[in-house]
Amino acid sequence: MGPTWTEFLTAQAKGILSYDFLHVDTIGLTRVYVLFLMEIASRRVHLPAATTNPTGEWVAQQARNLMLDLSERADRFRFLIRDRDAKYTAVFDTVFHTEGVEVLRTPPRAPRANAFAERWVRTVRLGCLDRMLIYNRHLLAVLGEFLTHCNGHRPHQGCGQRPPDRDTVPAPVADLGAVRVRRR
Repeated sequence: MGPTWTEFLTAQAKGILSYDFLHVDTIGLTRVYVLFLMEIASRRVHLPAATTNPTGEWVAQQARNLMLDLSERADRFRFLIRDRDAKYTAVFDTVFHTEGVEVLRTPPRAPRANAFAERWVRTVRLGCLDRMLIYNRHLLAVLGEFLTHCNGHRPHQGCGQRPPDRDTVPAPVADLGAVRVRRR
């Protein structure tokens, strides 16, 4: 018997990165743009930085920083999916081309072409940002905590109910006993 649909998609997704922006409106009426990167196969999300005024130079520098952070893992990636935003300059593309990563631009007005990134934006909005008022200064702390949850604990259906940072499915709890809630 051949591979399951999930196994097939995971095999196809190995080596693909997805880059996009998430914007957050704070209570101070400022809009903060959060740049994020997702490894499609594992659904692991990285948050390089956030700013109120993203420019092409800033985005290119964040790409350089990210490639340094990925270091030895950078050669595993073959494709990067991004939209046609003007903030992604030729310098941004060159950063990935020098690492051997081919940059794929989505078609105009086609949000489904970068569906994994768009789905993560929806998840972070529903699970975190829509439930609290965000000050400018604590946005990255809130997103960092939510990212720790998503990458370390939240099961992903497309990954066989595993969180991105785990290789195996967590064992089911046989006896719950007293349930304790830990606030984050």
